[in-house]
Amino acid sequence: MLAIVVATSLFAQIPSASVTGLDGKKVDAKTFSNGGKPMIISFWATWCAPCKRELNAIAEVYDEWQKTTGVKLIAVSIDDARSSARVGPYVNGQAWDYEVYLDPNGDLKRAMNVQNVPHTVLIDGSGKIVWQHNVYNPGDENELYAKLKALTAK
Repeated sequence: MLAIVVATSLFAQIPSASVTGLDGKKVDAKTFSNGGKPMIISFWATWCAPCKRELNAIAEVYDEWQKTTGVKLIAVSIDDARSSARVGPYVNGQAWDYEVYLDPNGDLKRAMNVQNVPHTVLIDGSGKIVWQHNVYNPGDENELYAKLKALTAK
């Protein structure tokens, strides 16, 4: 019975929760879309070294991933009010071509049941969550890419 509950919750849609773009504009996460192509939502924080390693590793291959799968990555910082001011300067210093949002109150984090970071979510072209992964070890991006390719090969 538990496996069914887990499987059912895994295929949920992105929930409604307010996040803020680096431009200061509020966005409802349920409106995240990529024109029928897959998306990756990566929960991270400026104080999380594994998060930054994962996003930097993906940045190195992101252009190729976009060409082969059309994927869009959305990086959601869970930095709180005390540390969220560091997000914009940090992101500007990186070679990231991602959409970046702030979730300082943890609304999206709670709505998606994210317990710790890094937490990576793969979403198919119809907006369904099809895979999740937490923590990061070097090479985990290869597993994510394999899942992404399998998803777009259908």
